[in-house]
Amino acid sequence: MVSAEPQAPNERYGWYLVLVLMVCYTLSFVDRQILSLLVGPIKSDLQISDTAMGLLQGLAFALFYTLMGIPFGRAADTGNRRNIIALGLAIWSLMTALCAGARSFATLFLARVGVGVGEAALGPSAFSMLADSFPKERVSKPMSVYTMGIFIGSGLAMIVGGAVVQATSKMSAITLPLLGTFAPWRLTFLVVGLPGLLVVLWLLSVREPQRQNLARDGAGAARRLSFGEAVACVRRRWQSFLGLSLGMIFQSMVTFAFTAWGPEYFKRVHGWDPGKTGMTLGLVILTAGCLGMYVGGALADHWRRRGQTDAGLKVLLLSAFGAGVCFVAAFLCNDPFWAVVLIAPAIFFEGMPIGSAYASVQLIFPNQARGVATAMFIFIFNIGGQTLGPLFPALLNDYYFHSGQQIGTSLAITMAGASLAMLVIFSVIRPVYRRHYAQQMGELSDAPLPRGAASAGATAG
Repeated sequence: MVSAEPQAPNERYGWYLVLVLMVCYTLSFVDRQILSLLVGPIKSDLQISDTAMGLLQGLAFALFYTLMGIPFGRAADTGNRRNIIALGLAIWSLMTALCAGARSFATLFLARVGVGVGEAALGPSAFSMLADSFPKERVSKPMSVYTMGIFIGSGLAMIVGGAVVQATSKMSAITLPLLGTFAPWRLTFLVVGLPGLLVVLWLLSVREPQRQNLARDGAGAARRLSFGEAVACVRRRWQSFLGLSLGMIFQSMVTFAFTAWGPEYFKRVHGWDPGKTGMTLGLVILTAGCLGMYVGGALADHWRRRGQTDAGLKVLLLSAFGAGVCFVAAFLCNDPFWAVVLIAPAIFFEGMPIGSAYASVQLIFPNQARGVATAMFIFIFNIGGQTLGPLFPALLNDYYFHSGQQIGTSLAITMAGASLAMLVIFSVIRPVYRRHYAQQMGELSDAPLPRGAASAGATAG
């Protein structure tokens, strides 16, 4: 039983927390996306296909990233969230470095699984901490700034990876003390993986925020929820939860298709070298992606303050339309200059809804269920989007077009279908989401918990 009333969040300290967590998220995306700049040398060294590379970039990471998110989400609802993130950061940094020693598809697959296990610790705890650090009407912008790590990390992965690949492309094998003989591309994993261990020390400067919006019992006292009660909270609002999760499968499918195969598209179709590709796409991702995230979060908060409780879904719909049109046009364009010009607004629109989507999930559940809800949310949309995004264009290349040169058309098909699915799903769930938001804020009566769960477990604080 928790009896103390929570204090109002300290927003100044909350922004320091945003900074630290954003750096962690940035590192996570550098470590998971660096593979996209190393497709050529890894395929050559390990003798594997496009489909195998799609599995390494998607399923190998996403499977355990999503599966481990559930226990990490439960831990975020009951334990010290900062320490959970620190443990995960140490694991994924070490496993990224170990990718350097992979000598086959199987060993690289296992190392990527380890990266996914470590990164699973970040999301549920980070989003729960941020939701406790800001008022509900101003939470989308901080979450959007935090999730800028997606585009900062992906951009840095392309810039750093492109520079390293370009610098080492003509180098012979390297012999390092204790590590033996290395192909030059393997050094990239060491360069991006090991610095994460230093960030673990910085993370320890963060204090655990006091929990807000707690579920309460009949006497008004805050209480702990069992895992079953937390899951019951999700079941009661399953339409909103499932709609957001399924829609974000297709949103993340677009993102991961681009980050996995965008660099290879410019190499195969337009003949760009890794240095030029990494620098150009990296800068576009850094600038357009971060700007889109900030604008999307600010727009959602603005609409929410004006009483539009489905503000996050409006941002998602705007994103689906803009990103779909621009990405499809970019990858069907024959001129690399115009392809880049079109990719910039596509990335802007693609970045807009990410923080708003996470905030939308947080705002319809009590505090004690948010870690589990976020973990389940991440599980659904990542197991779908992060697996299908890299894999679907590769399957089209290998089994439909039978040509790696058709990667642009494969990407356009993937992104057109995913964007259309987003538009349909987010349009359908808007009315029910508005009702669930009102219920969580105490503005409407709520239905009882399913049989077997304590009804106090879902009462909004």
